Amino acid sequence: MIEYSYIIAFLPLLSYLLIVFFFSKNNKVAHTVSITAILASFVLSVIVFFEVLANHGPHIFEYEWISMPGFELPLSLYIDPLAAVMLLVVTIVSSCVHIYSVGYMHGDPRYPRFFSFLSLFSFSMLGLVISGTFFGTFIFWELVGLTSYLLIGFWFEKKVAADAGKKAFVTTKIGDLGFLAGLLILSAAAGTFNYSEVYHLIENNQIPVIFITAAGILMFCGAIGKSAQFPLHVWLPDAMEGPTPVSALIHAATMVAAGVYLTARIMSIIVVSHSAAITIAYIGGITALLAASIGLVQNDIKRVLAYSTVSQLGYMILALGCGGYTAGTFHLMTHAFFKALLFLGAGSVIHAVHTNDIQFMGGLSKKMPITSKTFFIASLSIAGIFPLSGFWSKDEIFATILHEGHWFLLVLAVLVAGMTAFYMFRLCFLTFTGKPRDEHAYEHAHESPNTMTYPLIFLAILAVCAGWVGIPWLHHGYASFVYFHHPHHPEPNFALMIIGTIVALAGIYLAYLMYYKRAIDPVKMAERFKPVYTFLFNKWYFDELYMGTVIRFTYWFMEVLFRFDQVVIDGFVNFCGKFGLFNSRIWMTFDVYVVDGAVNGAGYITRWFAGGLRRIQSGAVQNYAFVIFLGVVLLILFRMM
Repeated sequence: MIEYSYIIAFLPLLSYLLIVFFFSKNNKVAHTVSITAILASFVLSVIVFFEVLANHGPHIFEYEWISMPGFELPLSLYIDPLAAVMLLVVTIVSSCVHIYSVGYMHGDPRYPRFFSFLSLFSFSMLGLVISGTFFGTFIFWELVGLTSYLLIGFWFEKKVAADAGKKAFVTTKIGDLGFLAGLLILSAAAGTFNYSEVYHLIENNQIPVIFITAAGILMFCGAIGKSAQFPLHVWLPDAMEGPTPVSALIHAATMVAAGVYLTARIMSIIVVSHSAAITIAYIGGITALLAASIGLVQNDIKRVLAYSTVSQLGYMILALGCGGYTAGTFHLMTHAFFKALLFLGAGSVIHAVHTNDIQFMGGLSKKMPITSKTFFIASLSIAGIFPLSGFWSKDEIFATILHEGHWFLLVLAVLVAGMTAFYMFRLCFLTFTGKPRDEHAYEHAHESPNTMTYPLIFLAILAVCAGWVGIPWLHHGYASFVYFHHPHHPEPNFALMIIGTIVALAGIYLAYLMYYKRAIDPVKMAERFKPVYTFLFNKWYFDELYMGTVIRFTYWFMEVLFRFDQVVIDGFVNFCGKFGLFNSRIWMTFDVYVVDGAVNGAGYITRWFAGGLRRIQSGAVQNYAFVIFLGVVLLILFRMM
């Protein structure tokens, strides 16, 4: 089955095409086709996983695609243990999100379109996972960005949702520019895009270190954008304006996971330069601390989880920067399950009370027993409480950092663990315990339908036990299956385990005192530390900083160019005409050919081209799909000639 693993990705693509062309008006058939496709992909992923388990590989399959004199670009599959695990993670989470969406999106006027976008999103991520070339990875990387834009701004009639989609698209493209530059440097130095060939050249010292270092840092810029690392982290919290199932998919197993996956894939490039690796580690550590501190004071249930995601992604990047290939990817796997559960649980709450603000919730555990219990399980897991999944992956990260001797980063990581436990249980206590703070919302609250609660239960089981495959005493566990160069797993450190658990329990206990027992008044605490509270509540003022510098400078520069055209160009011409510096014939010639031709003519030409191009930008996805399909057919015909 490994040789045909491309079918795993193409099944969701087929679902997308079927919905767009044939079932765009039939809600039931649309979600049935979409769910069937992703479940079939999950089954095939399980088969591939067990085949890779029997023979680690990597399994590489190449298919001739573009072959010209001096240039060849094959289609390549690269299936190794990491790819096999990621196929499972993506299809499991995506399947849960698809099923959950049946209940959550019920009654939406664009219901079939939503499922078509989900299928296209799943195809993009699965294609990225199995791609065997950096060129193919970049194509799917951009597709992930496109589909995330479509889903974040799905409710585009809401200005905040439309703006959030644009913000995500533009911000991630800044990182993608670095990725593309690094890709070009690497391909120029190596002469190939293939993973296996590039890895072989690096291992045999056939590529100058300076090119490897430059390519590695620039390609990591793509991960900074997609995985919302400092300083390009600002788009992810705003992405909460999309439907909650989209938030779960983006934050758990697709878009943000793509950046961590890419960083793991370029591990051979990163480890060549110690400076590059430690820079990546510190970016991850800063991101983890920054996002966790902001999450302490947010009141929107989805924004708390969004900053939690940014913080946990920082953990993963921190581990990978410290050489913890196993630790970073292990946490990527466990995080996918408990974070998907948290977002879907948040969606269940929002579906019941019709508000995102946790200040208007309270006492919902009585009305929503399944949602509340599974949410608490996920919170315990992300807090790193023994023996849930998050405990084992968090401990692996701590052990890796200690093994590399980065004491400052270790202290920072432990501090973030305590903050994570605090803000997650602040969220739990304010949402599910105590007295209702909005009687109207409480009276109308109810448990979600089975299509929404069954995925919660399934993910709760994984949030508890998925991490058991990484227990450090296992001889044939995660570390011996997914590894870099050779199996690596730091020795179990009981002191770190105990310290991490104590810090997490301390965070939970502090949240208990403040938001359950009310022994400490949170309002008074906020007043006492008002400057700090305001600073964190306003998200370190990053949005204001970017607005006041980058965006304002861009607007100012455009205004300067406009004034230059009005005052200097047109002013000079008017001045000459007014004082008769040119005779009538010379003046008319200058005005027509220089002013209109060189200055205004550029605008006219641009408008003329844009007017033609706008006709093909119809906004009808089926037209775009037809053009893509036609292009593929033409390429095939070209190859057959």
